[in-house]
Parts: sequence; structure tokens; C-alpha cells
Amino acid sequence: MNENVNAAAAEQAELVLTRVLDAPRELVFQVWTDPEHFKRWWGPKGFTLNVVRMDVRPGGTFLGSQTSPEGHVMWGTFEYREVTPPEKLVFVNSFSDENGNVIRAPFNENWPLRILNTLTFEDEGGKTRLTMRGTPLDATPAELQTFQSAHSMLQQGFKGTFEQLDEYLAKARG
Repeated sequence: MNENVNAAAAEQAELVLTRVLDAPRELVFQVWTDPEHFKRWWGPKGFTLNVVRMDVRPGGTFLGSQTSPEGHVMWGTFEYREVTPPEKLVFVNSFSDENGNVIRAPFNENWPLRILNTLTFEDEGGKTRLTMRGTPLDATPAELQTFQSAHSMLQQGFKGTFEQLDEYLAKARG
């Protein structure tokens, strides 16, 4: 497949999520970039996040594990590409082993290895409009199809994550 066709297919598979959060964008950006905040809300409901490292700068990395209520552990890594406080955060995320080596998703062999995430934080009169765009990188046609067919599952999962973010921001605002 040529590069233009692959880029067009990846764009078609893009997942776009938007949420208005009742907090100033400086705080919203901070809870995405400070490990002490991030570990308290990121991930599916009921999971706990262990942050091993979180170096939020272009070229920096995140490594952490999520543990399900049943004790199942999944590792993940981010590679930060762009950090523009408090406006934009761009990173590539992947499933990984405990050393940060990229691995296949444990739940589907056709899940894309790498997802480019672009987050924008827009001020809306003391609230923040968060827009998150997720696009598979260098994905095969099967990986693009798998990602696109999972949009409703991803939307549901992120709904729970963003509800946790809402609750955390309410506490952080005091």
C-alpha cells in the first residue's frame, strides 16, 4: 500500500473525543503532565496506575502499569513529541513490557502497535475544552480496521476515564 493511501486510511480510522471540563486549562494540563496527579485518575474505572517514570518533554517518556481489580497487570509507554503548556500535548502510546519495550496488545494481535495522541486544551471562560485525537501510526490495514471497529468500545472506556478526571479535578480545585 502506498504511503498516501495508508495516511488516508489512518486518518479515516482516527478517534476524536471532546469533553468540557469544569477547571481552568492550566490545571487540566497539569493533571495530564504531573505524575502525582496523573496516577490518581488515568485509566479504566477500578484500575490503579503505577507510574514508573514520567518525563514530560519532547523526547521524554512515560512508563507505567495498570492493575485491574482482579489483579491483571498491563504495561504501557508514551513517547512525548510535543509539549506546549497549557495548550497542546502530543505523544505516541503503546502497550509495553515492564522495561518499556513495545509489545502487542494482550487482547488483540491486530491492535496497532503505536497510536499518535494529540490533545488540545482550549479555554472556555474558566472551563477547558479537551479534544483528544488518536490515530494509529504505521498500521497495517488489519490494524486500522481493528482500531476503527473499536471506536465505540474506546469511547465507552474513555467516558469512564474522563469521569474519573472530572471527579479528580473537583477535588484538586478544592
